[in-house]
Amino acid sequence: MVAPLREPTFLILTALARTPLHGYGLITEVAELSGGALELRPGTLYGALDRLTDDGLVILDREEVVDGRARKYYRLTERGDAALRAETERLRRTVQAATRRLADRARLRPADGTASASDAGGRDRRRRSAPPAIRFAGGAS
Repeated sequence: MVAPLREPTFLILTALARTPLHGYGLITEVAELSGGALELRPGTLYGALDRLTDDGLVILDREEVVDGRARKYYRLTERGDAALRAETERLRRTVQAATRRLADRARLRPADGTASASDAGGRDRRRRSAPPAIRFAGGAS
């Protein structure tokens, strides 16, 4: 079994799935794909690209000089395409499982919104007289 991809790696490969991109284009695409949640810094991006190149997932497509500066364009390899497809499928299955569980939870929850016996692992926590051993932020247990 292949280890899951880290989010930045997944998003870099996703950005390259459509067309080869240079560094700034990748930074922009990753930010857009993540809804602004992930903003790669150049050092982080180029470190990731070096690792992805070493792993055979991306390859240097071409170099151009624009306004006196070199732009390196990277593209997805067949191996990178396969890794992206495998991770996309893994995430799809994970989302399906979470969606099913949330639907089950909503269906099993009492109309008054209180915890059900199934929320307590089969035990009715409302009958417990001792205080919970763990308290979470905000006082909820």
